[in-house]
Amino acid sequence: MDMEVLIFIAIWLSLAMAGAWGVQRVTGLSGWIDTIWSLAVGFGGIVAALFADGEFGRRMTVLILIAIWAARLASHIGFRTHGGGEDPRYLKLIEEWGDRVPSRLFLFLQIQALAAFVLVLAIYLAAANDTPFPRLLDGLAILVAIVALAGEASADRQLARFRSTPAAKTEVCEIGLWRYSRHPNYFFEWLFWCAWPIFALTPPAWTWISLLAPALMYWLLVHVSGIPPLEEHMLRSRGDKFRAHQNRVNAFFPGPFRKGDLP
Repeated sequence: MDMEVLIFIAIWLSLAMAGAWGVQRVTGLSGWIDTIWSLAVGFGGIVAALFADGEFGRRMTVLILIAIWAARLASHIGFRTHGGGEDPRYLKLIEEWGDRVPSRLFLFLQIQALAAFVLVLAIYLAAANDTPFPRLLDGLAILVAIVALAGEASADRQLARFRSTPAAKTEVCEIGLWRYSRHPNYFFEWLFWCAWPIFALTPPAWTWISLLAPALMYWLLVHVSGIPPLEEHMLRSRGDKFRAHQNRVNAFFPGPFRKGDLP
């Protein structure tokens, strides 16, 4: 491993999230935090791909995939933040922190920087793979990444269309991919990070560190900062309608829509 590159990336992610803290304090909109986080991870991944010592074709493939991911996710969150209100997940944290918001938010975002480093490390390990390219596993990794990018983009577009209708004020989205998962955008985001271990894994034991990326993303989305606070918000705002939705639709992994559970 090139420790100088990894140290640079770690410092960059810490500084980027410090900047995100400043933007949130000035604008009062926490959505910019996730916008900046996406761009910071994307830039860190590009640096990792450029300076890793792996096979050139794989490095360029890694660079293109992470650049597409960062540009799409950052633009989606940025446009949503510019045209909407506060993110309910951050709003709940801010309400809980009270007068300690500045210091608690800064620490929280530095923890996000640490999580981002784990993700970028997986990208670095993928780009550092020096086996001949392409392998069968490279084709599988590319397929997984493309399916994930397309699926998350489709889920985001479907939810945006639903939110533009009058029904969005009182109903729960059950169109398209949202009919098979309560959080298809989160599922496809997790799936995207599953691609990096497929790129990275080779006989050296240290390449298995790349498995931390999908493991961490799953834990965060399913158990920490993704589904739990968002579903708590939906239960407060939609009540029994969302409880019925929970009975009909899987939380994370897509599955069949259970018509028999309709009220």
